[in-house]
Amino acid sequence: MANAVMDLQRVLIIDDEKPNLMILSEILRDEVDIIMAKDGTQGIDKAIRFQPDLILLDVMMPGMDGFQVIEQLRRDARTSAIPVIFISALADAGHEEQGLNLGACDYIHKPFHTAIILARVRLHLQLAKQRSLLEQLAHIDPLTAIANRRRYEEVLLTEWSAASRSQACLSLVMVDIDNFKLYNDHYGHAAGDKVLQSVARVLSSQLKRPRDFVARYGGEEFVVLLPDNSCQGSLDIMQACRAAVEALRIENRALKEASPVTISVGGVCCQPTPERSPDTFLKIADDMLYQAKRQGKNRVVWYDAVDTQGVISV
Repeated sequence: MANAVMDLQRVLIIDDEKPNLMILSEILRDEVDIIMAKDGTQGIDKAIRFQPDLILLDVMMPGMDGFQVIEQLRRDARTSAIPVIFISALADAGHEEQGLNLGACDYIHKPFHTAIILARVRLHLQLAKQRSLLEQLAHIDPLTAIANRRRYEEVLLTEWSAASRSQACLSLVMVDIDNFKLYNDHYGHAAGDKVLQSVARVLSSQLKRPRDFVARYGGEEFVVLLPDNSCQGSLDIMQACRAAVEALRIENRALKEASPVTISVGGVCCQPTPERSPDTFLKIADDMLYQAKRQGKNRVVWYDAVDTQGVISV
């Protein structure tokens, strides 16, 4: 039963009249996970905290009315995409037009009709689920099933800001599959695709902390973010990634001396600040990757921009 509850979509009901909260809760309790708020201020706070899939919002409330609430919800990036259905006793086309213009997706009129409420809530929850799925797909690389470059750029900005606020370290890492063009030319693109998938799986499996992040950057390149970790801790993780890829023992006979597929890694450990740009440190990580290639490949070259201000090669 616990898993079933976890799978329920979440609906926030904002209404200053307790009987309305109880009626709507009774109608929807078998369909959704319900959160209730007794006024606009509490409703905005709960929308931010609980990130509901849908909001049922009363228009006429003392203090902050429904129109003011939806305006605030739409101005905040954390709540701007949450669909809102207005609840109203007003049979006024002007009010309905105003609500729709402010971003409401539908209206439910009082007195409540159970079948209509269920039908409209189900419809908009289904639409919300489809939008969420499309957003997820837009962030996934279709070949490797890990995050794509677009998602990486979003996560990088989020982690950069978080590290800047908490004065924490952040490691930025570039990963490249060694001799991949030769492998592709020798074995064909289908085999090359399998190598990309295998490397993506290995990198993902080695990143065990919740916020560690890997994405396909393009071609045979991957990027990794390791937030809130020491330079040595991040270096150890990437060395484990390098060793795990080598341990796959994917033979590459395209080379004069047949050897397994390997990766080269370039990374930098930095301490973000609002004045610094991540692009500066991405360039350092890319330079470290270039050095790893020049030093013979299948190695990790690292720059510690926090403590030693120096290059480490393993």
